[in-house]
Amino acid sequence: MSGKEGSGGFRKRKHDNFSHGQRREEKENVNPSSALMTSFKSFQLELDTRHDKYERLVKLSRDITIESKRTIFLLHRFTSAPNGEEILNESEVKLDAVRRKIKQVAQELIGEDMYQFHRAISPGLQEYVEAVSFQYFIRTRSLISVEEINKQLIFTAEDREETTNMTSNSHDKQPHTWSLKVTPVDYLLGVADLTGELMRLCISSVGNGDIDTPFELSQFLRQIYDGFTFIGNTGPYEVSKKLYTLKQSLAKVENACYTLKVRGSEIPKHMLADVFSTKTELIDQEEGLS
Repeated sequence: MSGKEGSGGFRKRKHDNFSHGQRREEKENVNPSSALMTSFKSFQLELDTRHDKYERLVKLSRDITIESKRTIFLLHRFTSAPNGEEILNESEVKLDAVRRKIKQVAQELIGEDMYQFHRAISPGLQEYVEAVSFQYFIRTRSLISVEEINKQLIFTAEDREETTNMTSNSHDKQPHTWSLKVTPVDYLLGVADLTGELMRLCISSVGNGDIDTPFELSQFLRQIYDGFTFIGNTGPYEVSKKLYTLKQSLAKVENACYTLKVRGSEIPKHMLADVFSTKTELIDQEEGLS
């Protein structure tokens, strides 16, 4: 055993030869105004500022998610409401409130690389895409494009006073126009989540006596599923992971269409929703066992 090793066979560290008092004196002798300490203080300030910005973006993303979910819950009342146009107008008001939150996110990201903070805002953007595309489908029976979504997220100087309080002190001047772009991955994930809402819309529409909507939704979901299968495993992991959930939603809608086509004349309209919900539970149980 060498002289550098103790009885336990572990190599001694160099500072073990110095007493605690000597090490404390070395710390006290450090010059706080030295170039090295100044550099580390600036690094500390930069990291703290970035961390605080990240936490603000997480909170904003959480608020965007909550308001978007409330908009989706409101839109589900469209099939049973006596005046569907009022529901759409109210949902537009709620989406405007969500965009004001997204405007604050865009304000925080001025002069920053969005992808450094993408993980903080991605859940909120996905939920917003889901809400906007759900409203767009109810209005037009088609899928909104990512370009149309991004057009709604361009903010002008007239919103400047409202967002000044949310900005960081590091930016003295603000541009007259700024925007926040939804990434293709966030768009795809939001559309994949949309299929679950369309499946629920199918069941609720049948319960209200609407027989045509399930067949329309079945064709629409089949087109979305075909588009996702072209991506397959070549896309991001999150997209391929959503493919299984999308397939489940499509199977439930197709099962509802099958029941309507084969046994629709036998089952009273007020009982169709109960039959579909029972079959949906059976499908979920079979997939859970498999």
